Amino acid sequence: MTTIEGFPIVPRAVRWAAHAAPLTLLPSGLWRCAIAFGMPSGFGASDPMHRSNFPGWTSLYLIGLSLVAEGLGLLTLGLVRPWGERVPRWVPVLGGRNIPVPAAAVPASLGAAAVTVITVLSSFGWDEEMADPTAPKGAAAWLMTACYLPLLAWGPLLGWVTVAYYRRRRKAG
Repeated sequence: MTTIEGFPIVPRAVRWAAHAAPLTLLPSGLWRCAIAFGMPSGFGASDPMHRSNFPGWTSLYLIGLSLVAEGLGLLTLGLVRPWGERVPRWVPVLGGRNIPVPAAAVPASLGAAAVTVITVLSSFGWDEEMADPTAPKGAAAWLMTACYLPLLAWGPLLGWVTVAYYRRRRKAG
């Protein structure tokens, strides 16, 4: 198998998928952060997401949720980069050691399955949620939907990259 610096070459399509995975989280994260800073989101006055509640303590939750989600999405890159196969040398005690395939593949597989199930099930209830009288209407509803729609691709992209990681590492090892 062809390698670069001792690591098997990752197919271009898999690299693109790994880079696309965290990008699927970006629109919803930016939307939540905008709300956290007081952007009018179209929610009714009695809804906790109404702009009169922001900025406030809930802002920290929305920003934190966005950062954690994006951080998890960025971990997908480890499935196509050397730091996902060998612990970087600068890490105390473990630096330079190979990462066991199951240590990356099992959590990534579980994450892909969970994210897929959660986003698909949530999409089935989207119309019902948006029918709530305090939910955004018109352009605000379209913007919110457009920001959350890419999340449907996160699980499948992560799953594809995980399968490719597993196959590549099994062949190499």
